[in-house]
Amino acid sequence: MCSAVGLGQTLLPGVLWGMAAQAPATEKHVGEGAGVDHDHLAKITPEMIDAAAAIAAVKLTAEQKAMMLDGLKKQRDSVLVIRSMKIPNSVAPAFVFDPVPAGMKLETERRPMRLGKAPVVKALVGDESALAFASVHELAELVRTKNVSSVELTKMYLARLKRYDPKLHFVITLTEERALKQAADADREIAAGRYRGPLHGIPWGAKDLLAVRGYRTTWGAGGFEQQTFDYDATVVQRLDAAGAVLVAKLSMGALASGPIWFGGMTRTPWNTKQPSSGSSAGSASAVGAGCVGFAIGTETLGSISSPSTRCGVTGLRPTFGLVPRTGAMALTWTMDKIGPICRSVEDCALVMSAIYGPDGQDRTVKDAAFNWDAEFDWKRLHVGYLKSEFDLPEMPKDATEEQRRNHARQTYDAQYGQAALKALAKMGVSLTEVKMPKGYHFGDIQPVLEAEAAAAFDDLTLSGRDGLLTEQGPNEWPNTFRVARFYSAVDYIQAQRARTLAMDAMEKTFAEVDVIVTPSSGTQLTATNLTGHPAVIVPNGVRGEDAPVPDHTDDGHPQNVGGPGTPVSLTFLGKLYSDARLAAFARAYQEATGFHRLHPKLD
Repeated sequence: MCSAVGLGQTLLPGVLWGMAAQAPATEKHVGEGAGVDHDHLAKITPEMIDAAAAIAAVKLTAEQKAMMLDGLKKQRDSVLVIRSMKIPNSVAPAFVFDPVPAGMKLETERRPMRLGKAPVVKALVGDESALAFASVHELAELVRTKNVSSVELTKMYLARLKRYDPKLHFVITLTEERALKQAADADREIAAGRYRGPLHGIPWGAKDLLAVRGYRTTWGAGGFEQQTFDYDATVVQRLDAAGAVLVAKLSMGALASGPIWFGGMTRTPWNTKQPSSGSSAGSASAVGAGCVGFAIGTETLGSISSPSTRCGVTGLRPTFGLVPRTGAMALTWTMDKIGPICRSVEDCALVMSAIYGPDGQDRTVKDAAFNWDAEFDWKRLHVGYLKSEFDLPEMPKDATEEQRRNHARQTYDAQYGQAALKALAKMGVSLTEVKMPKGYHFGDIQPVLEAEAAAAFDDLTLSGRDGLLTEQGPNEWPNTFRVARFYSAVDYIQAQRARTLAMDAMEKTFAEVDVIVTPSSGTQLTATNLTGHPAVIVPNGVRGEDAPVPDHTDDGHPQNVGGPGTPVSLTFLGKLYSDARLAAFARAYQEATGFHRLHPKLD
């Protein structure tokens, strides 16, 4: 029908549906969807089409509008039929996003992982602080050699979670009964010589969007506080199989946005007046506070990167399609990724080795290998850097007082990036300047995220239950979902076509380098989340007492960020499905600098 009037690629029907649904009912129209209630819908009029066309930036003649009326009614009926199906969040669309460019061959042969040299750990025994902040590799060596039992570790971390949660608000549900049983089972197996590997007996925390049978899975959102599922997420099953011990469901920003959930705001352990960022808020905060051995987070657009930076921990955001998302809350099917948040890169690699690979359910997951080799010769890799992102910022002409303060903070922080480049040079790394692709409008492709998220939580908007969410501002989910309903299917597809061009451009950027070094913010964050490239985020130092203070220092203020005594980070980007090599390079930097061994003083 739209094609008949020359509108096949321009009209925004979603606008009309939204307007008609909100207008007073003036007719009862029953379409082919038997049993679908139309009583609340207004008659579609030329005036509605005018308003919708203005939002869609489309011009229509009176003749065209008259011709469209019957077709729009039929189209609305089809929309209502699909809507009446009440499709649950767990059902993915029929299309599958594939970040792999044409002709690229994936490494599929799985090889045994190779850990680094066994750490010396006897000095950790009996020292809770040292033990709490030990790496997974160190904890694993203690458990393997029976110097510390899994039960002892589990009780220690459960006690710390209880002790520091009132300050940091990072726990939604303790899984204490499950954890103590798992830990006792682990100790019995290890005593009998059935050691499963480096995660056996290690306590961990799950972002509370992973389903765990017998415990609530709240998605951090008001209205979902008592939600339960009768199955375990694939990642949970795989960590169970590796012998890891789940001690807590950790906080997340409501429906995977920010640090605020129905129980409060999660804080960074480096400054408990500051938000931890999100949405993997509790995962990063608990790891940073030494309250779990490791955690699982997710990222759609910064949700591992940002809280890892704020909490001074290491995050691995894997290539899209490396880790199955079965049993995890869906936000944006073409962008969601599950990855580890740990105290070191090697810890992340050990966790990734347990959770990656096809599960026969998540259709996006490739049969690609993650072959961890701590001794990989990273000097073979070609390394690039985004030079312009490390340059000192320029002061704007006629700068306002606020701009001068921002410039002072940016200038102060730039020294950490420049020091990182010097450290890499000292390691013998020869850096090649690379640039982000220009003209691909990554930020303007981003509305596909909001459109998919609005579809994932369509019933929340239509039922009015979005009013139960804690945050209700213009940049929060309830309003974002409503705005996204006015983004047409045609414009969504056009943005995905632009995304294909962006993916091809990023592939060309990586043609000459294996790794790109960059600050953790900037254009790369949006770009690489859209193109599916992996990233490792590592601690890169702690701001000194001379650091400029935030403009807002009020407790919990969203702009109370940075300042004296807070951590900074560095990001390494890699080629698609090169996650293990990328991690090997990041580990080399981490071992050369030692920033991952710094931890906050909580008492």
